[in-house]
Amino acid sequence: MTTKASYSLTDLVRYFLRLGTLGFGGPPALVSAMHRDLVAERGWIAETDYREGLALAQLAPGPLAAQLAIYLGYVHYGVWGATLTGVAFVIPSFIMVLALGVAYVQFEGLPPMQALFYGIGAAVIGIIAVGTYRLTRKTVRADDPLGWILLGISAGATILTETELLWLVLLSGGVYWLVNRRPGLIRFNTGNSVALVLAQALALPTDSILWKLALFFTKAGAFVFGSGLAIVPFLYGGVVKEYGWLTEQQFLDAVAVAMITPGPVVITVAFIGYLVAGFPGACVSALATFLPCYLFTILPAPYFRRWGKHPGVKAFVDGITIAAVGAIAGAVVVLARRQLTDIPAVGLALTSIGLLYRFPKLPELALIGGAALAGLLLRYFF
Repeated sequence: MTTKASYSLTDLVRYFLRLGTLGFGGPPALVSAMHRDLVAERGWIAETDYREGLALAQLAPGPLAAQLAIYLGYVHYGVWGATLTGVAFVIPSFIMVLALGVAYVQFEGLPPMQALFYGIGAAVIGIIAVGTYRLTRKTVRADDPLGWILLGISAGATILTETELLWLVLLSGGVYWLVNRRPGLIRFNTGNSVALVLAQALALPTDSILWKLALFFTKAGAFVFGSGLAIVPFLYGGVVKEYGWLTEQQFLDAVAVAMITPGPVVITVAFIGYLVAGFPGACVSALATFLPCYLFTILPAPYFRRWGKHPGVKAFVDGITIAAVGAIAGAVVVLARRQLTDIPAVGLALTSIGLLYRFPKLPELALIGGAALAGLLLRYFF
């Protein structure tokens, strides 16, 4: 039974506004900060409620930190609390990314902007590579041969096709479920329906670019499992390979923007949407991505204690997560062979990997800032 809250909804919204504004480091850092601040120090959220929220966020597709924030808002204040905390957590980074998008479009042709993103792009490759290594170690056990096989197949397919194959990810979940836990199955088929509702609400013509953005980013939010990095190969396959909305360099710059801003890494979708269709594109892309994760959190929340620990569901999601990590690993190779085109860029990427491996707590913002400065020096003095 839920106890009475010892804090007001205003207090919680204010907290998530601050975390969304100052919270760097991606999902692991943000999730840890929520536990430290809300459970250990302030005692607003019970340990059991926090663990249930974290389990649900890991189980469902979408950005982990945003889903946990939504669930924690739901604990004592229901749907209204979930809605306000989710918006408070995402809106600061959305505004920052939008501002960077305006600056990027305005100054992209200037050498300083190109030099900054030259260094940042190389550092991003290093950050993603180290993040993938750590994510792989946490996702696949050393004594799980099936997991390593599925991961290798997904990584290889991503490298060869240069896109994330959704059917392969879902097949991986099915295979892992069949081998490990036969009873129980869960179906995810809400992507198109959510996009349709979104498009109708915004009155978008089905042949418009905004409709295409709504449909694509709804699928990204509804079907991508894992950490914030898991969306990278899916987005690359769509916005670069399938639709050609962005060049490969623009896409890597979009990933870099997500790295240098606080809040959820997935907010890069707003930057992409802005480059494709301006301010409306940014709004539609962000809303389409976060709406599925919002629904996947608040709809099952009342019933999660009953079905969330079902072994069949866990096995299915484990298989999907393994394939998603494999796709991330493949995307690192695809992006690296396009971004690291000269020796200085390779050197910056390797330096980033070495620093992150040697100093695990090194702030990514500091690393990216150093890489941006290095990019300027390399372009103008060497």
